Amino acid sequence: MSSQFELERKKKLDALVALGVDPYGHRFADAESAAQIREKFAAQGESAEAVAAGRLLAMRKFGKLAFADVVDQTGRIQVCFNRDELGPQFDIFKQLDLGDIVGVAGKLFVTKTGELTILVKKLDVLCKSLLPPPEKWHGLADVEMRYRQRYVDLFANLEVRQTFLKRSRIIAHFRRILDEWGFLEVETPMMQTQYGGAAARPFTTHHNALDLDLFLRISPELYLKRLLVGGLEKVFEINRNFRNEGISTRHNPEFTMMELYQAYADYEDMMAITERLVAGAALEVCGSMTLPFRDLEINYAPPWRRATYAELLQEHAGVAMADEPAVRAKARALGQAEANKDIAVVIQNLFEATVEEKLIQPTFVKDYPAALCPLTRRHPDDPNIALRFEAYVAGMEIANAYTELNDPAVQEANFRQQLKGEVEGETMRILDEDFLTALKQGMPPAGGLGVGIDRVVMLLTASPSIRDVILFPLLRP
Repeated sequence: MSSQFELERKKKLDALVALGVDPYGHRFADAESAAQIREKFAAQGESAEAVAAGRLLAMRKFGKLAFADVVDQTGRIQVCFNRDELGPQFDIFKQLDLGDIVGVAGKLFVTKTGELTILVKKLDVLCKSLLPPPEKWHGLADVEMRYRQRYVDLFANLEVRQTFLKRSRIIAHFRRILDEWGFLEVETPMMQTQYGGAAARPFTTHHNALDLDLFLRISPELYLKRLLVGGLEKVFEINRNFRNEGISTRHNPEFTMMELYQAYADYEDMMAITERLVAGAALEVCGSMTLPFRDLEINYAPPWRRATYAELLQEHAGVAMADEPAVRAKARALGQAEANKDIAVVIQNLFEATVEEKLIQPTFVKDYPAALCPLTRRHPDDPNIALRFEAYVAGMEIANAYTELNDPAVQEANFRQQLKGEVEGETMRILDEDFLTALKQGMPPAGGLGVGIDRVVMLLTASPSIRDVILFPLLRP
């Protein structure tokens, strides 16, 4: 059922039609953005004329005179509707409402309050809005509605639009820098007959024509490594991964990952790439390498802290990683179940509980327990340690990287090993015979890196939830 507001707007739509106006507009190709208009005025002054198009917001009426904001992707520009200037078009103006999309043309001037304004001489209706924009869109009470009606959120809250413009620029920055470094952007399958490359539960689907069960990918890793075998020595992909897991301020089941591989490199090279990409995006897109996040100030300037997994466990949990009785005792003291679990799983649970939230400034946690890392090369001096790092900022993991394992015999053994205590269906130990065949052809030594784009954008834009940086996050119907 239509609301009273909608019925009143439909009457105005009918009135526009009676005036010979198409309420759903036409091509309007000559519009300048609000930003371009401000630049034009700075160069030409009040002799300049401007053409703008956008959504009408914040209208103020004073009899024969009215002011409003025309809002486009770059911001807003004030417009003035004057009966003497518009003449018969003033009847068209009287049928406009907040939220309508219009095109205007006229001379630029500055009001007594110092506001740059277009004195409208020509008015075009480009789309009549049948629903009013929200009067108050901010606040916790409206958070879920903002996510559900992102199309309204974007035009009602300009800071939200800025977040997504920054997101686009951050991704573009990553692409540009990787291109300058000689990386080739590629695409790998999102529907896979066998999932792998991460510890996560997959989504399943079915291809009718082939009568074939498929998985939405949890990671592109094993396909990108196949490209290393094929001689593509520096590759990257920015695309969606899908993990059938919970939803929180840090997790969305569909998320964007940037994953890259470089032949003849290792995890030290991946550290340099990570800090240069993120610090560069902070400076280029956000204007500083020191940025706020919640109640913190984060300094992204390289070099970031490098600390081993064992050092951090000792520092924050007070136990040595190699001391199994002490680790199990500490886990029990924290109320964690440790009986009948592999010690590597117990160690990781303890690390998550005691260390992660303490890693506020950008930190590379390196040299993980090897049993947790089936796709990673072992440390040459200690086979119990894997040459892996995770990068943490504000207690949140944003990147994961390996010195890649390229020994097919060791890789097969790792695939076949199953740790007690791992969650069923959330394991990297899926035996991928074709990937093993590829390794037998010979994969060069390499470094590999995955960066969580959504979390990086959260941090650089000071957004408290991952839903704030995903245009259409998953919600219950």
